Amino acid sequence: MENDAATLHCPNENCQAANPLTHKFCQRCSTPLPKNYLWAVVDSPSVGSPGEILADRYLILDKFLLLDTKPGFLSLTPELHNLQPLKAYLRLIPYRLHVPQVYGVLFVADGSSEREILLLEKPPLLVDDTTQQVQLGSELTTAWRDATSMRQLNWLWQIAHLWQPLVSEGVASSLLDSDVLRVEGSLVRLLELRFDSATSPELPQLGGFWQQLVSTAKPAITEFVDRVSLALIQGEINSTDQLIGVLDRGLAGLGRSQTPTIQIITKTDTGPSRQRNEDACSPPSGTLVSKPPQPTALAIVCDGIGGHEGGNVASNLAIETIQQQVQQLTKVPYDHIDPELLLNDLDKAVAMANDKISQRNDGENRQGRQRMGTTLVMALPVAHEMYITHVGDSRAYWITRHGCYQVTLDDDVASREVRLGYAIYREAVQQSAAGSLVQALGMGSSSSLHPTSGRFMLDEDAVFLLTSDGLSDFDRVEEYWETEILPILVGEANIATVADRLVEIANTKNGHDNVTVALVHYQVQYWEPEITIQAVIPQSYSAKTVDLTSKATAPTVLGSPNHKTQVIPDTEPAKARQFPLQWIVPLIFVLAAGFLGLFVKQLRSPSGASPIFSNPLQTQNPGIEATPTPRSLTNLSPGWVIQTNNDISLGNNKSLPRGTFLEVIEKKSNPNPASGSFLVSMRVCANKNTQTPANSNTPAVTNSVPANSKPLPATVLLNSSQINRFGIIVQSDVPNPCRTVTQPPVTEPPDTSPT
Repeated sequence: MENDAATLHCPNENCQAANPLTHKFCQRCSTPLPKNYLWAVVDSPSVGSPGEILADRYLILDKFLLLDTKPGFLSLTPELHNLQPLKAYLRLIPYRLHVPQVYGVLFVADGSSEREILLLEKPPLLVDDTTQQVQLGSELTTAWRDATSMRQLNWLWQIAHLWQPLVSEGVASSLLDSDVLRVEGSLVRLLELRFDSATSPELPQLGGFWQQLVSTAKPAITEFVDRVSLALIQGEINSTDQLIGVLDRGLAGLGRSQTPTIQIITKTDTGPSRQRNEDACSPPSGTLVSKPPQPTALAIVCDGIGGHEGGNVASNLAIETIQQQVQQLTKVPYDHIDPELLLNDLDKAVAMANDKISQRNDGENRQGRQRMGTTLVMALPVAHEMYITHVGDSRAYWITRHGCYQVTLDDDVASREVRLGYAIYREAVQQSAAGSLVQALGMGSSSSLHPTSGRFMLDEDAVFLLTSDGLSDFDRVEEYWETEILPILVGEANIATVADRLVEIANTKNGHDNVTVALVHYQVQYWEPEITIQAVIPQSYSAKTVDLTSKATAPTVLGSPNHKTQVIPDTEPAKARQFPLQWIVPLIFVLAAGFLGLFVKQLRSPSGASPIFSNPLQTQNPGIEATPTPRSLTNLSPGWVIQTNNDISLGNNKSLPRGTFLEVIEKKSNPNPASGSFLVSMRVCANKNTQTPANSNTPAVTNSVPANSKPLPATVLLNSSQINRFGIIVQSDVPNPCRTVTQPPVTEPPDTSPT
C-alpha cells in the first residue's frame, strides 16, 4: 500500500518543493519530476512493508521495488573496493541496455546489525500513469508464447550477444534464470545479476534452457529453435560467434516478412550564447527524407571541437566524407551484405573522416588544443536493422512505447571510470573533468581511434534521436521524451514539429551550446511468414561479434602507430568508357588463349592447387584501390602483432595495460571452447606512446606514461575471445613495433580486471 503522505521532491536545487506523487512537473517551478524506480538486492525476504520509507527517502512499493522521493540528491556509496560484487555491474555499463546499473548502496539498521541493500536503477517495469500502478516486466519464458516469430528470435539474438561479456564477469547464470531474465517490449532486460558458482555455465547449458522454449515457439521458427538448441547441447555450435551467425540468417529470413517505412528530419541551431554554429548534420537542417522513395536513409550529427580554431570545418568535413563512403556501401543489395563486414566498413568510413581532419590539422601545424575535431553519431537503417556508429559524447537514444533508452556510451572520463570499476556513474559525473572527452575525430591517427559500431534488431515502431550535448546535457532527453517524442509513435505529432520543439527546449532549458538533433522514425508492417525457417549450422564460422555498447570493438587500423596522419587521396569512381567494337573479336581470342595457357599450367603444376577467388559477397568501396587481404583473427599467423586497446587481466593480480604490443608465437586449439575457439601464445613487447593511465583524468587523445612502473611478463597465453574483445591486429603495411621498440617500464593499473 502506497504511503499517502509520501511526496516527490523537486530535483531543482533552487526549489526542492514537495509534490504529490501523481504530478509530472513541479507545482512551484515546473521542473519535470523524475520517477526513479529502483530494484533492491538484499539477502532477506523483503526490504520492508509497502508504504514504508527507508532512510527518509526511499518509498517501498513492493517487496523489492522502491521509489526515490528525493531524486535530486546523490545516494551515499561506500568505498567500492569493499564491495567487489558491484564491479561486475560497473564493468558491464557498455551493456546497460540490458544490464541494470548501480544507483547506490543503502545501509539500514536491523536490530544490532546493519543490512546492506544494493539499489539498481531502471528495472524492467510496466508503469500505468493513469492508475499509478507499477509492476515488473514479464519473464521472458512467460512473454515468449505471445511474441511474434521475429521478436522470439530477436530475444535469442540479444541473449547470444550478452553471453560472452557475462561469462567474462562471472555472471552468465543470469541468462539461465527465468526469474531475472525479463523483457520490456522487444528488449531483453535483466532484473539483477546472478553470480556463477565455482564454474561458469557453458553453451550446452544455454541450449538446454532454450530447449524449453521450443514447444511454444511460433510455427515459422519451431524447427529452427529446436535445431539450434540441440546444436548447442551437442557442441555442434561451440562459440557465440557461430551462434550469432546462425541467428542472423534466421532473422534475415524472417525480415522478408517485414516492410519498414522511414522518415528522417534534422535541425541545428546556434543557440542563445554562441556566436557561431560548430555543429553539422545530414540531411541538411530542416530537410525531410523518406525511404521509400529514397533508396538510402542516413542521419548524422556532429559537434565540432575547437571553436574559432575550426570546429565547424571539422564537423562539416566529417559529414562530407562519411556521406560519400556510406552511399557506396548502400549500393550493395541487402541480401549480399554481411552485417559484420558492414560494421567494419562503417568503422573505416569514420577512420577516413578522422584522417581527413587530422591531415588538415597536420598541414596547418595545429598542436594540442589548437587541433580542430568533432564528435560523431550516425544512424543507418538497413531492412530490419539499425546500424549506429559513434565517437565522442554526441548520443543516440532509442524511443519505443515502452521507454527511452540511451544506446551509446559517452567517450568521456566519467564513463571510463565506471567501465574500469572505479566509480558509480551518478557519482562519476560529479567529479571534475568528468565530461572531458577521451577521444574525438581529428585528434590523431585512426590507429588510435576506437569508434563504436553496432546494430539493433527492430520489430516494432521506434524513433531514434541523435543529438549533440546541447540537448542531452542535464538529462533533458530523459525529462522530455515522454511528453515530446512519444507522441510521434501514437500518431499525435509529426517529426518536423517535434524536432523544432526539441531545439526550443535545448535553447531555453540549457542554452549553453549549439544544438543539433536528428529524428529517425522507423515504422514496421509485419506479418507471420507461411514458410518454415531452417537453421543452417556451418562447419566453421569466422565472424566476430560486434556490439554497439561494447567498447571492445577493434578499430580498423589504417595508419601506423605514429601520430602523423595518413594522407587519404581523393578518389572518384572510374568513368564508363566506350570500347571499340572492332577490338572485341581479337580480344576474345587473346583471352581464350590466356585461359588455355593457364589451364595447361594448372595441369602441369605438381601441387594441383585450385585458383583462389575473392568473396563475391564482401562489401566493396568503389574508388579505393585494392589492398592485400587484411589480417584478422580468423587468419592469425605466427609473427603477426596485436596491440591491446584495453587492459587484459592475466590473473594473479597481473594484467597487460592498454597499448601493449604482442607478437604471435603459436596458435593452438582451446580445450575450453566456451572461453574462445583457440589459444594464442605471444611474446610481449610495449609501445609507451599509446599508454594512458587507466584511472587518470588525462584524455586518451594525449600521450602520457604512468609512474610506478612494473615489468611485463615475457610471454602470455590468451584465448581468441580476449583478443577479439581487447586487441587490434596490426596490419602488414605497418612496421613491426615488436622488432623496433624496446620494452619500457609500464604501470600496472589499480584494478586489473578487463572492462
